[in-house]
This record gives sequence, C-alpha cells and structure tokens, in this order.
Amino acid sequence: MGSCAHGGCAHFSRSRLLVLVFCLCSLASPSRAARLSVSRQKLEVQKHLNRLNKPAVKSIESPDGDTIDCVHMSHQPAFDHPYLKDHKIQSWHVNGKCPEGTIPIRRTKQDDVLRASSVKRYGKKKRRAIPQPRSADPDLVNESGHQHAIAYVEGDKYYGAKATINVWEPKIQQPNEFSLSQLWILGGSFGQDLNSIEAGWQVSPDLYGDNNTRLFTYWTSDAYQATGCYNLLCSGFIQINSEIAMGASISPVSGYRNSQYDISILVWKDPKEGHWWMQFGNDYVLGYWPSFLFSYLAESASMIEWGGEVVNSEPDGLHTSTQMGSGRFPEEGFGKSSYFRNVQVVDASNNLKAPKGIGTFTEQSNCYDVQTGNNGDWGHYFYYGGPGRNENCP
Repeated sequence: MGSCAHGGCAHFSRSRLLVLVFCLCSLASPSRAARLSVSRQKLEVQKHLNRLNKPAVKSIESPDGDTIDCVHMSHQPAFDHPYLKDHKIQSWHVNGKCPEGTIPIRRTKQDDVLRASSVKRYGKKKRRAIPQPRSADPDLVNESGHQHAIAYVEGDKYYGAKATINVWEPKIQQPNEFSLSQLWILGGSFGQDLNSIEAGWQVSPDLYGDNNTRLFTYWTSDAYQATGCYNLLCSGFIQINSEIAMGASISPVSGYRNSQYDISILVWKDPKEGHWWMQFGNDYVLGYWPSFLFSYLAESASMIEWGGEVVNSEPDGLHTSTQMGSGRFPEEGFGKSSYFRNVQVVDASNNLKAPKGIGTFTEQSNCYDVQTGNNGDWGHYFYYGGPGRNENCP
C-alpha cells in the first residue's frame, strides 16, 4: 500500500515477524575456588530453565537459529500463577507452524539467563523505567539511567491505545543497554503502586543475545519491583495465537532514505471480562493480561504514553551513543526519522478515538527529541528519537 505524506511518497509495508539468530557462547572454565559457586549457579539456572521451557508438542528451528517450542496452550508459563490454575482460556513461518491448540514460545537458553544480573532479575526491567512528564525534575534525569522521547495523554479514563510504529534497528553501544519503541498503558501513581502494560519493539542484547529488532510485551503491577516480566518469561500474559512468538525478530526493518516499514499494535480492555487484550496488525489477536493481575488497571488506565526509551549507562562518563528510533532527530522527517502514526485511545464505549490534549516529554532534547503533528493521512503522529551522544549531548 502506498500513501503520500509530508511531501514525499511513503511506501508502507507491514513488517512480518521472523525468528532470527541466537548465538551461544561457550563458558570459560572457572577457577578451582569458583567451581562450587558456578555449579550452584548452573543448578539454579537449570531449575529456572525447566520452569520456563515447557514440554513441547513440536519444536521448530528458525532459519537463523532460534528454537521455537510449540507448547500446549494450557501449559504456557501464565498458568504457573496460582490464580490461573482453573482459568478457562478466553477466545474471541517459514520453517513450520505450530499445531492447533499449541502456541509458539521462544526457547530460553542457559546463556540468556546467565547474562542477567541474577536468575530472579532475568526478563525484568529495572525500576523507574517510566517517563514522568508531570514531575520533570532535572535532578532526576539520570537517576535511573533511562531516557525517553514520548507523546502522552492524561486526565481521563482510558481503556486502551493503538499506534502504527515505524520499525528500525538502532545501534546499541553497550550490551547492558537497550533501545525500544512502545506504548504504555498506565494506572496508579509513579510510586510503588504503578500498574503498566507495555508493547512494541526493542533491541536488547542482554535479553536476547543479539542486536535484532524484536516484538515484545511487558507488564507490572508494582512499579517493576516483584511482579511482571517481558513476553512469556513469567506467569501473567496468556497467549492464544499459534502463529506469532513473543520475542520473535521483526523483518524487514526501515532503512535511511529507503523503504519504511511499520507495525500496528492495539491494546484494549474487554468490557465484559475486564481483561486487557493485545492485537498485532489487523489480523492477529495475540492474547491477554487477566484483569486480576492489576489493581488500578483492573478498572481503567489514567495515562497513555507512546514513544522511545533507551538505557544510558554513561560509559566512560559520557552520554551513551545508543540510538533511539532511527538514530536521527525528529526534524529530519519521513524516511530519516522514526515515527508513530495514527495514534489513538480507546474510550469507555470501546471505540477508538483521537487523543485529546496530547503532550510531549523528553529528559534531554539535545540527545533525543519528539515533535508532534496531525494530518488527514496519519491522524495524530509524531517523529521522535536521536543519536544520543553528539556535540550538544556530551
């Protein structure tokens, strides 16, 4: 499909999901003194892998090396949750497809878990990972090491959000940093009680072991403390789709002054059951977060955010050069800068509508910035991102 926007012809093609390469690295031999702790760690990791990797009806090797296990829908990690033991499931590739009644789950490898700071922290975000536009205190800019360029709405009750998100493959400077583009569905305060549902794309070498752009989800009900995780790495999100694996690579991605690719993500609250559903593109309802996982979001969201986030670990005392979006500033526009288009919210009647009173926020606009607009083709949209370290962002 083609459409002309901003004076240039925009060729849009929905990116399709592929599962790309995961590289296993051999572990160095531990010294004699460390062998005991290493063997304990291996045992802990193996127990965690046994919890995550459920028995597969069928396994598919992707063209580039990931192993996708087809796990019976009722055996997925979500059902490890004590509240989900008797839960009745709600209903509405290149190298193979999962059989009916199973879902695709990207197999977790030993090295995936070993890259995390601890087994318990594997698959979890660090705290204070949410932009706080209402309290943009300059003293807090680098407290968490997270930086953002977002558009947001607040002051109403929201029952979901949608956006079409431009897909890129940003360069990451340090393996412990990431770059993502997502929407946030938020409830509660920005203290210990924050509820969040998140979905989009990310590049995260620590989490996946590579620099591929991957589809992801996240949730928490206590500001990233004890609850929630990425994708299916803990109990919570219930997947019903048998075609798309959470954490799968997205291909193709956009190129500078080249073809542009984007994906559409919709998250909405079912008025009857109260669960939060996620849809990818026009055709794929992926699954849902049960309402009982949350306190505030059990009723509605009070804030919606769309945009980019990076981790700035300040290597060598300088701002990271990890890119957000395309790595270009918003003013460069279509084909160069990254965008969100057709940004919408879901109202109490379960209808999509244009957001009212959209605001923007970034901690350091000379590192990453955001600019909004509105037109007939794209509705509410914004360009966002940047290169990180540059002469104006030391």
